[in-house]
Amino acid sequence: MSRPSRLQRQVLSLYRDLLRAGRGKPGAEARVRAEFRQHASLPRSDVLRIEYLYRRGRRQLQLLRSGHATAMGAFVRPRGPAEEPGGGAAPETPPNDSQGPGSPHDGPGAAEIPPDGR
Repeated sequence: MSRPSRLQRQVLSLYRDLLRAGRGKPGAEARVRAEFRQHASLPRSDVLRIEYLYRRGRRQLQLLRSGHATAMGAFVRPRGPAEEPGGGAAPETPPNDSQGPGSPHDGPGAAEIPPDGR
């Protein structure tokens, strides 16, 4: 078996640190285990996603260690039955009604400027 990469060692270290920081906080250890188990099937080649999750885990670790955290909830919003795994827009996102590119100030009450600039 090959030696683990630097990123793999960092992720394992983060896992141990999160478990240690979560001791004594209701739900923390179980949530950490569930979160890591959920992402265990990520391919090793998906380095950008792994690094993103690693940075997110580091922020969670800082929060757990800060002393202000007394319990731990979910890291992310759980999927609803209507959501498809793998992406797409959130179901509560309203559709974009704009007719092409524009600024955020181009609403129904925005004044139009003629092409000659007057």
